[in-house]
Amino acid sequence: MTVMVTGGAGYIGAHVVRLLNEAGVPVVVVDDLSSGIASRVSGVPLVELDVAASGAADAISAAMTQYAVDAVIHFAARKQVGESVGSPVWYFQQNVGGLANVLAAAEQTGVERFVFSSSAAVYGMTGDHPVTEDAPLSPINPYGETKLAGEWLLRDAARAFGLRTVSLRYFNVAGAGWSDLGDPQVLNLLTIVLDRIAEGGVPTVFGTDFDTEDGSGVRDYVHVLDIATAHIDALEYLGRDERQYDVFNVGRGEGVSVLDVIAAVSAETGRDITPVIAEARAGDPARVIADATRLRSETGWTAEYGFDEIIASAVDAASGRPIDPPHG
Repeated sequence: MTVMVTGGAGYIGAHVVRLLNEAGVPVVVVDDLSSGIASRVSGVPLVELDVAASGAADAISAAMTQYAVDAVIHFAARKQVGESVGSPVWYFQQNVGGLANVLAAAEQTGVERFVFSSSAAVYGMTGDHPVTEDAPLSPINPYGETKLAGEWLLRDAARAFGLRTVSLRYFNVAGAGWSDLGDPQVLNLLTIVLDRIAEGGVPTVFGTDFDTEDGSGVRDYVHVLDIATAHIDALEYLGRDERQYDVFNVGRGEGVSVLDVIAAVSAETGRDITPVIAEARAGDPARVIADATRLRSETGWTAEYGFDEIIASAVDAASGRPIDPPHG
């Protein structure tokens, strides 16, 4: 099996590429390098291409034929919520249009398996209980809407030309598997906190009056290597003749508060961090935790890394310190 990883030079994609490469699975990466870094996938064929561009479907198809691709893991997408609110048309062009181009190429070349990087953003506002895949789907921003539309498109493709598909809805990805593969973008809580420390500033906590243990928002943090492994397990799942599900949550099923994250970074770095407290942002839910029972029962996947390992690996990657080789 040869796997094409779109967005493979990005944060999660590069972890997947490295795991596949180390397992001896042939890989080709497609990435426009707008946020990805070519050195992260050195030694692997890299096609520099914006999958949403005009004519991209033909270019992707040519690459699939050249490298005899029979499976795709699709990461390539824009993922900034605020940006999606300001530019919704462009976000649909990029995320849904890009996916459509990759699917068109897959249909032309006979690709058999397709794993889609979806998001817990498809759920929108959630309650206090862990979220199952059967929860209502009501995204509250264009980014989440593009992910849900992508899931619909995959189901249509499966019905139309027999593509085997699965969508992975993952929650808060963090940490690093190797020192050179830390999250390069300052978009998520952990990277924002580390960035503020590096600049000599302090992080901001939006809201401390939620109905949670310490008043700050609670989220489900999962190590990027566990996320990467889930994608590889999903590829294997698609090899089965009998597949009951085409969507899975990926998370640890444990909630950690914003204040707990800051305290953990403070302890790991030895820095005294006193955050600025601001009003809660409109639309921020108090608690979002995954129920990943379906993924565990169907594939045997389980999160190997705990919260402490997530924090330690993120801090080490940000500081350039070596990270112990992944276990497994």
